[in-house]
Parts: sequence; C-alpha cells; structure tokens
Amino acid sequence: MEGVAGAVDDGAGAVDLENRRGEPLLDMHLFGRPLFLVATGGALITGMAVIGLMSYLPTVLQLSRGLTPLGSAALFSLWSGLSFVTALLARRMLPHARARLSLGLALSGAGMPAMLGLVGGWSWWKILLGLAVSGVGSGLINASLTHLAIESVPHHRVSMGSGANNTARYVGSSLGVAAMASIVGAYGPAEGIDIALIACSALSLLAAAAVLLVRPRHR
Repeated sequence: MEGVAGAVDDGAGAVDLENRRGEPLLDMHLFGRPLFLVATGGALITGMAVIGLMSYLPTVLQLSRGLTPLGSAALFSLWSGLSFVTALLARRMLPHARARLSLGLALSGAGMPAMLGLVGGWSWWKILLGLAVSGVGSGLINASLTHLAIESVPHHRVSMGSGANNTARYVGSSLGVAAMASIVGAYGPAEGIDIALIACSALSLLAAAAVLLVRPRHR
C-alpha cells in the first residue's frame, strides 16, 4: 500500500509540475479532448489486456505444458503474424481509425475466452482459434492507435500526442505483465490463467464499447 500511495503522490506532483511549466512535456489540457482520451486510454488498455497477457502466456505454457522456448515462439507466431498482416491491410478494411480500434479491441477480447482451460486441458484447436482471432484484433489496434494519437491533438502537439500514446502503451504493458504474474502466483497456472483471460477479455470488450460511445469534438 505504501508503494501505491507513493506512486499516486508522485503522479499528482508530476501533474502539478506540468501544469505550471510554460512548455510542458505533456499538456494536461489535452485530456479534455475526447479523442485524445480514446487514443491514450486505448493504448493503456491494449498494453494491459492484450500485450501484457500475450507476453506472459508463453512462459506459463512452457512451465505448465513443457513447451520449449522455440515451440512457444512458433505457436505465438500465429498471433504476431496475423497481427502484422492485418495491420498492413487494416486501412483498406476499415478507413476510420476509431472504428478499427473498437473492432480490434472487440476481436482481441472475443478470442481470449477460446483459450480458457488451456493449462488444465490442452486443446490445439482452441488455442489456435483464440490466437488467430486475437491476432487479427491486435493488428487492427496497431493500425489505429498511432493514427488516433496524431489525429486527436492540434497540429503543433503531434509529437506530444504520439509520445503520450507510446508511454500509455508501455505503462499498460508493464502493469499487465505484473498483474498476470500476481494472479498466476496467487491461484496457480491453471486457474490463474483462466481468471486472467476472463479479466482481459472483459476489459477489452468494455474498452471497445467505450471507444464507440465517446463523441469526439471538432478541433
């Protein structure tokens, strides 16, 4: 609890400092822009619920199912490969970045429940299906966040928007991996991963709905 309190206090101090600077690293007034909240919040949720989970799953499978590092890398290349290909084609599929982000979060969240029970009862088709659906979702997300980060801020704040977006994604990733490790440590690999999959799926689906509900204002 002391660590959390210290982090909150440091965060409040940083906000106060940025508000008083003539040329802040991050203009706090940007958080009053709905589209900036969508872009930054989407990056944070992506880091926590998608990247954090997918970064930790290979380790769990190696420890619980005996996969080698090379084997788990080959397995998860399905997720990363589909993510890459989808990102290349995303703008042709959906021209609007906000719609792409919402659909990407929804698909990521929809693919996760397919992998429930993967530690306790191994099923190739279930994990391959889950990785494939989530991989397509991840590609749509990656093709949207940078676009939204730039679109959500005034032209002279483009680098600020991009920096905030990347920071949010990496902070979310760190929190996500830490949360996965804590849950698996507390409940064991089989139950812990199922809890994590359900939580990450719910978070992704809620974020997908929120992205559509937010109405961006014109500049």
